[in-house]
Amino acid sequence: MFDGLALVYPYVKAFHVVAVISWMAGLFYLPRLFVYHAERHGRAAEPVASFVIMEDKLLRVIMNPAMIATWLSGLALVMTPGIVSWDMVWPWVKAGCVIAMSVFHMWCARERRRLAQGTARAGRSYRMMNEVPTLLMVGIVTAVIVKF
Repeated sequence: MFDGLALVYPYVKAFHVVAVISWMAGLFYLPRLFVYHAERHGRAAEPVASFVIMEDKLLRVIMNPAMIATWLSGLALVMTPGIVSWDMVWPWVKAGCVIAMSVFHMWCARERRRLAQGTARAGRSYRMMNEVPTLLMVGIVTAVIVKF
């Protein structure tokens, strides 16, 4: 590895891990807020208004920047020569899961807008969707650690 890259690589990797943790925290928490919001809908105006504010800030202030940081640092790591062997299965599994995680993030953004407009799904459907990032995370971590 080029000496300059060898110097920067551990810092980019550390930044990537912090960004992933921040993004995942939001992906775990936002659907849970959706459950509480949907189940509160129509009962009390003030708590619902609080959910709208919390969901918006979580998405805009934490999740969106964390997703962008994850993608940028991840791409920087992937482009580092000698780090990823694309003839193996694991980078493709990880890439597929990260793309699916990004699609789930966009679904969350759409659902946040729907909830803010007062059109919510049932709390049960949000409970089930809350499991999606966990399953994707298991796929990503397994692929990266096992390197099959």
